Amino acid sequence: MTLNRLIARHAHYRSDLPAVQFEAQRLNWQEFNIYCNQIANAFQAAGLKKGDKVATVLPNTLELLALYWAITSLGAVIVPLSPLLNPVGVMKLLKACEAFSMIVSPTHESELSAALAELGIDTRLLVVSAEKCQNNFAEFIKGAPGTPADSAHIEPGDLFNIVYSSGTTGEPKGIEHTHLVRAQYGAHFAAAFRMTPESVVLHTGSIVFNGAFCTLMPAFFLGAKYILHKSFSVEHMLATIRDERVTHAMMVPAQIIALLEHPDLKASDLASLEMVLSLGAPLYQQHKDRFNALLPGRLYELYGLTEGFITVLDKFDMDRKSGSVGSPLPGFEMRIMDDHGNNLNADEVGEIVGTGPLTMSGYYQRPDLTAETIRDGWIYTGDLGYIDKDGFLFLVDRKKDMIISGGVNVYPRDIENIVVNHPDVVETAVFGAKSDQWGETPVAAVTLRANSQIDRAELIKWVNQRVDAKYQRISDIVILDQFPRNAAGKTLKTSLRDNYQENK
Repeated sequence: MTLNRLIARHAHYRSDLPAVQFEAQRLNWQEFNIYCNQIANAFQAAGLKKGDKVATVLPNTLELLALYWAITSLGAVIVPLSPLLNPVGVMKLLKACEAFSMIVSPTHESELSAALAELGIDTRLLVVSAEKCQNNFAEFIKGAPGTPADSAHIEPGDLFNIVYSSGTTGEPKGIEHTHLVRAQYGAHFAAAFRMTPESVVLHTGSIVFNGAFCTLMPAFFLGAKYILHKSFSVEHMLATIRDERVTHAMMVPAQIIALLEHPDLKASDLASLEMVLSLGAPLYQQHKDRFNALLPGRLYELYGLTEGFITVLDKFDMDRKSGSVGSPLPGFEMRIMDDHGNNLNADEVGEIVGTGPLTMSGYYQRPDLTAETIRDGWIYTGDLGYIDKDGFLFLVDRKKDMIISGGVNVYPRDIENIVVNHPDVVETAVFGAKSDQWGETPVAAVTLRANSQIDRAELIKWVNQRVDAKYQRISDIVILDQFPRNAAGKTLKTSLRDNYQENK
């Protein structure tokens, strides 16, 4: 199970069928294969060898999509870095992964070029979509043959890519995934989401985010049509779903909320959809209910870690187990464990621990951190939850997000489920702020619907009248136009907390 010949396979058997679409660019499998071969041959001529790393700092582009397949066809390793990183962050990860080359957008060229020179890092820099640039990527591959490159022998256990964690809970870690694991992504998720070679798959978020691989890999594994947007726009997404008859789409909760809030939303525009996958963060119940009322029988929810443990709430389980994040896919197992390593019973809250065929090889060059996360083949997630009597997983919260107020454990998600039910609230995130009296006290950040007239004091009172216990009462509310997010679309609670403390 290696993926180095996958695109060539589709070029042979599905040559004239649509492969990828990016904005106005449309390529069939034969054309996409030729483009990937050109990139691979250019890098091989430049000295790229099996096991070498190629880093990218790119927004969504056709080049980035092709690089995923071109680089890995040589047995080299693609390392997609977030374009939201500052130069210091990029350089830290570039040195950590020992990149042979770095491909960047014009907006990052000057800063990253200067940083490379200042630090004396011997990494070749190439720039995508910059015609007059000395390091123009298009010039680099110009003239390279479109025939297959002479690739080294690739084993299933060879690395396909390294994905750096978002760093929301500490320093980013390079998560290693092999050809075998990425192939398993293709097979397992194609089955779970009922995807076929005739499916039309849309992705509107960043493809440097590992969650993107949950639909990207099965689409390419099957040879389905994959549509990539440059960036997220509700209007563009709705038009594409309608015009291209999209069958499968993945969204983070913030995108689903934006879709539900759009004034021109019509169920008829979404009629072709067979699956909408929510992942990246919990989708609140009221948003699940609104989506299912609009488009019944299409919504799936995925809980998982880039490190490799996955559960899926299937569309046919959505009604009866709507509060859960589903059950493990075939081949996966899970446990709930206490702090002493003991297995807990049904409905008892503890750390979610899981194992399965998507487990990472480890954190790149960090065996110490790998040993903390993977113990005897089991992934310790750092998330708290419980399993009900039917074997469905329910999330409680992240261990690191838990608030300890007056010696009592307070789970932000319990409070968030109350706040988000206020008719004026679109989104919320609850975090712990320092308190002289209690040690920590809950604070809610919110975004409000347009034209809302509610004030902070009124909203605080409304929430505190509805929480289950006194220790869940919020001490303050912060009203924001938008939340800080990483490339994955996850809300950065650490940024909310830090900004709040600085402004107090």
